[in-house]
Amino acid sequence: QVQLVESGGGLVQAGGSLRLSCAASGSIFSINAMGWYRQAPGKQRELVAAITSGSRMEYADSVKGRFTVSRDNAKNTVYLLMNSLKPEDTAVYYCHVKYRRWENTPWRAYWGQGTQVTVSS
Repeated sequence: QVQLVESGGGLVQAGGSLRLSCAASGSIFSINAMGWYRQAPGKQRELVAAITSGSRMEYADSVKGRFTVSRDNAKNTVYLLMNSLKPEDTAVYYCHVKYRRWENTPWRAYWGQGTQVTVSS
């Protein structure tokens, strides 16, 4: 069993900042990628940012230059620092983890429950 504990969402004015955190625990041998997706009302879930165990990062074009993803491997925690927030960033943000339960077993994916980010204009 894997647990993902997300925190840091909330309401902020346009131009403000928020920092999301997601801590993974449970039956985890190793973690490959950790990241954040978001889903706005009436839209599909989309990748926001992700980071691999080798610190390779990927960002959605819409957040490049404003958001920064990072991770603490010792704590199995991924962070998303969101600066210069815009109303269009309003969505539920979901943590995503690609992990293994044991050595040499298939990679698995797990989603957090989501945290609401609302940016007012």
